[in-house]
Amino acid sequence: MTTQNEEGSKVGAAEERGAALGQDSCLLPPDRLQRIRWRCRRGLLELDIVLGRFVDAHYVGLSASERNLFEAFLDMADNPLWDLVSGKNEPIAGEQANLLKKIKSV
Repeated sequence: MTTQNEEGSKVGAAEERGAALGQDSCLLPPDRLQRIRWRCRRGLLELDIVLGRFVDAHYVGLSASERNLFEAFLDMADNPLWDLVSGKNEPIAGEQANLLKKIKSV
């Protein structure tokens, strides 16, 4: 699907999404970013919203270790993950706590 941008030239939907993510998104393969977005779709609407906003706002700026930790969060079941994000349970490690702060800031 193509649309016209503000200058009147035709732009594909993928290009439009890339522009919304910012210049740093070109550092990640598009298919990896799409897989991460897909994994953020959860059974709990609250997690869908928080994780989706976090990926759009901050994922491309994370370090490799933070990305690995975020992907480990995505491997968790919805309820334990929500308990961490909502603050009901405390994170285990310092690096985990730092990433959760970033996620909560969205």
